Parts: sequence; C-alpha cells; structure tokens
Amino acid sequence: MSPHHTGTIEIALALAVVKTLVLVVGGVITYFAFKAYRRTRQRALGLLALGFGLVTLGLFLAGLLYELLGVRLATGVLLESLLVLAGFLVIAYSLYVQ
Repeated sequence: MSPHHTGTIEIALALAVVKTLVLVVGGVITYFAFKAYRRTRQRALGLLALGFGLVTLGLFLAGLLYELLGVRLATGVLLESLLVLAGFLVIAYSLYVQ
C-alpha cells in the first residue's frame, strides 16, 4: 500500500469520526432544545430545535449520500449547504421572534 493511499484512508476515517461526533453533539443540542420547547411551549424554542435539527442533518448528510447512495459529492455538499443555510435561517428567526 502506498503512503498516499494510507493517508487517504486515515483522512476518510477521521472524517467519519468527526461526522459521527457532529451527529451526536448536534442531536444532543436538538434534543435539549426540543425538550425545553415541550416544557415551556415557547414557539422560539421550537424553532430553535428545528433549526439545530436542520443544521445537524445537513452537516451529516453529504457524506452519507456520497458513501451509501452513490450521489455525486458536489450534489451532496450542495444539499448539505442548503440544509445548513435553512437551519441557520430558522435559528436566526427563532432568536428574532423571541
């Protein structure tokens, strides 16, 4: 195995670990925001939970689509970016409407 190939495997493994951590941490943040919404029924907290859920899904989705479904990487990254943008817009709105 060439050194170049080994580096590629290490980067792919690191990326998988980081994306998994993003999913876990983003999921925990989304869960706590949703739990706060259920406790208080404040619309802003519900929107915040939705926004964090969209960002988390977006950050996780590109690699998943590429690796498991064979979607072109550029298409996956575009979808990821659109979901992250939508999530940030919802988060910003949730902070605005408070």
